[in-house]
Amino acid sequence: MTTAPSTTTDEAPQDPAPAPSKSSWAPLRPLVLRLHFYAGVLVAPFLLVAAVTGLLYAASFQAEKVVYDHELTVPAGERKLPIGEQVAAARKAHPEGTVSAVRPSPEADATTRVMLSDVPGVGEGHTLAVFVDPYTAKVRGSLEQYGSTGALPLRTWIDEFHRDLHLGESGRLYSELAASWLWVISAGGLVLWFSRRRALRKVRGTSGRRRTLGLHGTVGVWTAAGFLFLSATGLTWSAYAGANIDELRTSLGQATPSVSAAAGGEHAGHGSAAGQAGDAAHGVGLDKVLAAARAEGLGDPVEIVPPADAESAYVVKQVQRSWPEKQDSVAIDPADGEVTDVLRFADYPVLAKLTRWGIDLHTGVLFGLANQIALMLLAIGLVLLIVWGYRMWWQRGRGTAFGRPIPRGAWQQVPPQILVPLLAGVAVLGYFLPLFGIPLAAFLAVDILLGEIAYRRGKRSYGSGTPAR
Repeated sequence: MTTAPSTTTDEAPQDPAPAPSKSSWAPLRPLVLRLHFYAGVLVAPFLLVAAVTGLLYAASFQAEKVVYDHELTVPAGERKLPIGEQVAAARKAHPEGTVSAVRPSPEADATTRVMLSDVPGVGEGHTLAVFVDPYTAKVRGSLEQYGSTGALPLRTWIDEFHRDLHLGESGRLYSELAASWLWVISAGGLVLWFSRRRALRKVRGTSGRRRTLGLHGTVGVWTAAGFLFLSATGLTWSAYAGANIDELRTSLGQATPSVSAAAGGEHAGHGSAAGQAGDAAHGVGLDKVLAAARAEGLGDPVEIVPPADAESAYVVKQVQRSWPEKQDSVAIDPADGEVTDVLRFADYPVLAKLTRWGIDLHTGVLFGLANQIALMLLAIGLVLLIVWGYRMWWQRGRGTAFGRPIPRGAWQQVPPQILVPLLAGVAVLGYFLPLFGIPLAAFLAVDILLGEIAYRRGKRSYGSGTPAR
């Protein structure tokens, strides 16, 4: 929820302590407060970058439609030409590389995309998308494309900036660190806010640090659910936590299936069939393949993947990520146009469906413009929370320096019957979320070392004014 929180007037060490409570929550609150404070202070810079780049990414969907309008749209005509003819026109204009997929025009005013792989000058993992007028077979242009949503250069650049700061695999650590701690900060902030006396939560009629805290807490409460969701879904395709989640899903039989590209094959366990073949014209041809897929109920938008080799089939799959999802796929024998395998999205395992929906909601495609606006509001909210959090920390000082940190020793007040299970749970989470566990262990080690140094100098205090060890 929050990113650089601090104590309130009734939480500050110099104020009178509240009346003792016999609830199990009383000894936990200082521990949550300390974790919330330090996590916010230390992780806030990473969250700020993720929020700003995420805001840009959410806006890039609409910007892409404007910037690439010429390539994406055409005047609606009366009759679309055969897919094979459109692909031939694209290959005539761009004979380089091989055809890796074709996305027939899904709407009356949309172009057909012919994706070429192994094109010189096109980045690894990217394709060159050639845009063809489906009514005239005229090539409208070509652009580099990335990902299953067909991101064009503008959105691709912002996407990579958000994901890894254009630093490659090492850069992904920043976004995974942010996702690994956002839920901790949000959940801790929620607990702290609702544990406060109602009279101390108000914003109206307050000033100074109390007002900043009120704004910080109120906005945090309203946005916390969104942050928890973004954190959870962001981790599903992160480098380390994502691999652990995939492994867990596989062990539970909840991996995302794919249609078999082998003629007459069964559903595969992972991944998706992909093919690269010169001009994509194999056997019965693209138009008969598309007709066979239509007969199986695959409506637009679809993507046709040519056979990878002589032993493989065509794969036609729906690529609609907006609600309702269209993710059915079929494999079609290039020799006779017969359907050899069918996979329905309705038959996906539950966790595979939830993962698909979660990722699409996180990336702003599930509910279109409304989804993207909601993500932009969450990003703005996170930026405000970071600013207010650091402001509260400053306001705890004397106007010339940041305020004091939360005192040490809170964990010593937690009863063993609560502390031991809590530590065990944190250890398990740290194993599955290494960029949560490793920074937490490092912080604890440094904090203990600094505390020991302060103790030996006779300056270690735990908020009550009395030294303790």
